[in-house]
Amino acid sequence: MPASFDVSVWSIKPRKNAKGKVTSYGVRWLVEGREFYESFKSFTQADGFRSELKSAQNRGEPFDTVTGLPASMGRKARDEPWFDLACKYIDLKWPDSAATTRQTLAEALIRVAPVFLSNARGKPDDRVIRSALRGWAFNPPKRSAEVPVEVKEVLDWCSRNSLPVSTVGERRVLDALEKVVTTKLSGAKYAPSVARKTRSVLSGFLTYAVKEDALEVNPLGGEKWTSMPKGNRTVDPRTVPNPVQARTLLREIASIERSGPRLEAFFGVMYFAALRPEEAVALRVSNLDLPREGWGEIYVEGAHPHAGRHWTGTDKAREPRGLKSRARDEGRPVPCSPELTAMLHRHLARYGTGKGGLVFTGERGEDVPKMTYVRVWRAARTETFTTDVLATRLCRRPYSLRHAAVSSWLTAGVDPATVARWAGQSVAVLLEIYAGCLHGQDVIARQRVDEFFGWKP
Repeated sequence: MPASFDVSVWSIKPRKNAKGKVTSYGVRWLVEGREFYESFKSFTQADGFRSELKSAQNRGEPFDTVTGLPASMGRKARDEPWFDLACKYIDLKWPDSAATTRQTLAEALIRVAPVFLSNARGKPDDRVIRSALRGWAFNPPKRSAEVPVEVKEVLDWCSRNSLPVSTVGERRVLDALEKVVTTKLSGAKYAPSVARKTRSVLSGFLTYAVKEDALEVNPLGGEKWTSMPKGNRTVDPRTVPNPVQARTLLREIASIERSGPRLEAFFGVMYFAALRPEEAVALRVSNLDLPREGWGEIYVEGAHPHAGRHWTGTDKAREPRGLKSRARDEGRPVPCSPELTAMLHRHLARYGTGKGGLVFTGERGEDVPKMTYVRVWRAARTETFTTDVLATRLCRRPYSLRHAAVSSWLTAGVDPATVARWAGQSVAVLLEIYAGCLHGQDVIARQRVDEFFGWKP
């Protein structure tokens, strides 16, 4: 490792939160003009670390220009390459993670990879690196199998030219991480949810690095990024259809060849029963309690989220899971309106059930392919709306039907606790998400104001 005697150690600087309370103490120093940083929870820890640096400097020890540490403080763990530790982290998380979580972990680490990979000679194209990381490095089963020669060369380059994880304590590295976590390659900002997930994965990885003695502390603990995309989880009311628009879409879906007719009720359970797409896919006839007509009940007890064969580790693109935020065997009852009852009866009479009693299947009896229902949705949306409306956010995703169902229940005056139980959410989350998209609520509010003041239309 290259070393230098050109060292400057700065004073300890406390970090404060928005309320002015000290959250950590930072030690900064320069080695040949390159800045290094370590963060500590207490002043005593920071002062001890700084004293060691000053002592080594006074003894005339050379400082490593990569780790920033003098020879007497160097630790093997601090030289752990980011790429190698990232692969170990994925290996640890993979067995107990859902397929969608595996995908989230990999994509987050891929976003931060450029910060930890040097621009050394012979660097492969960035797209080639991303493809190798996604396809093999961050997929343990594929990495342990026979890796193509050209891919192995890319991964070997990443391992040889990966910066130590300890460099994350440097100000320049933290600034670079902030940029890649919040900003796309195109320069546009990531959606708030994507940026939050990426930072969360990065923080989890750095916490793992601490446990592996590759870091002393997780520097993100006291790090506030001002460029994080702003936004909460509130549904954009411009995306949610009113009852007329939703029913018109459902009728149009039934006319889309070839899969439209068998997907009318599939989209119907999203609109009338607020099922998530992955819950609708997993619905079985045993979950239905349908009278000949009138109100029935649907018991939702499973989900088949789409992640792709690459992440499920099977030959199927979907993975059977329990309901979101619930125990594996915990379900929820949802009322089935008379309109939906009739729709499901028509569907079952025409198409029967699939393997294991699945209510909705593809043409070959498999789980409904995501590509199929997205294609039908887009076609129906095009046929339903004018060019001007198509350019808006209205109903861009099938998930808008679930939002419409929940907001309709709330607008109708159903108790929020009941709606939360039907929708599979907590009351707090429910009210936060749907606060701005209650169709008709403004009209009702104005009528109440008219009544209070005695105004007549």
